[in-house]
Amino acid sequence: MTALVSRGDTGPVVAEIQLRLVRAGLLPDTYLTQDLTSAIFDDATDEAVRLFQQDRGVPVDGVVGAETFRRLEEARWRLGDRMLVYSPGHLLAGDDVRDLQSQLSHMGFACGRVDGVFGPATDAAVREFQRGVGARPDGMCGPDTFAAFLRLMRRIGDGNAETLREHHQLAQTRSGVAGKVVVLDPAHEGLTEEGIHIVDDIVARIDGRLSILGTQVLLTRSVHTRPTTFADPSARARFANEIDADLYVSVHVDSYSSQHASGVSAFYFGDSITGRHSMAGRVAAERIQTSICAHTDLVDLRCSAGTWDMLRITRMPAVALEVGYLTNPGDANKLSQPIFRDTLAKAIAEAIVVFYTPAG
Repeated sequence: MTALVSRGDTGPVVAEIQLRLVRAGLLPDTYLTQDLTSAIFDDATDEAVRLFQQDRGVPVDGVVGAETFRRLEEARWRLGDRMLVYSPGHLLAGDDVRDLQSQLSHMGFACGRVDGVFGPATDAAVREFQRGVGARPDGMCGPDTFAAFLRLMRRIGDGNAETLREHHQLAQTRSGVAGKVVVLDPAHEGLTEEGIHIVDDIVARIDGRLSILGTQVLLTRSVHTRPTTFADPSARARFANEIDADLYVSVHVDSYSSQHASGVSAFYFGDSITGRHSMAGRVAAERIQTSICAHTDLVDLRCSAGTWDMLRITRMPAVALEVGYLTNPGDANKLSQPIFRDTLAKAIAEAIVVFYTPAG
């Protein structure tokens, strides 16, 4: 699905959206009895979509685009509904995968981030589990494997092995910023030429400050002479994974219907449903948010968790920054000044350096 669907739209696509919202418990069953061709994206559907987006940590706008529709599709699956297996090039995703990862993590198996995507780390954890219970280590999660999970989970209960692993991994990476691979993402989504210029300039200034310290900086879009360009956020995240980056930082300027909205915010991967999040991503976001607010007078909108694709797909700590609102006269005036953009870049670069400074 690529078209945007929102309040007032009608037809079979709206009916498909409503079906998924019913399965998610956000619309009543009466929506299942309507004629598909006459389905209307009404006020109740709009509210249900916004609640779903808020719950899933994706941008809340009431519009069902490709990402929201994909997340609605993922929400339909429960653990045991289907066979789960690693399929390179066509990764299974869904709430059942997320529950599988959560159980593996509780039992101490390193399956990577609990993100609902059945990738190679999840495959390796499943095979390790199967070997541990004396089953054939084929990575296929069917009825026998699910039954073994349930038996062990009843005995083991909850745990914090994943958090302990993340603390250990973060401590190991704190060897200084020199030699680290940092992907900077000048995010252009929804921006005018003015906004694109502002974002590109901030990113170029961060690049310059980190590169001089020996950091290998790669950009997801062409700024000055850098050739790498990916239009889709998911593709940009996959690019960071392919090069095995140490950190991913996306920079964007926001806009809103009211000119009163202003300030800076930082986002990291976190799932409100499972309560799990990227510990290293949260630390990086907090470092950057604190540094920006210490160096500028932008309103502190704090750090928040989210699960949109850029944060979810990346396998390294990832931070998405909104560094002001172009629809706010005060923010827009500040962002238009090169000296202010340089201060922003300095604050972000310094925070990245601190993030990788060995603990004293």
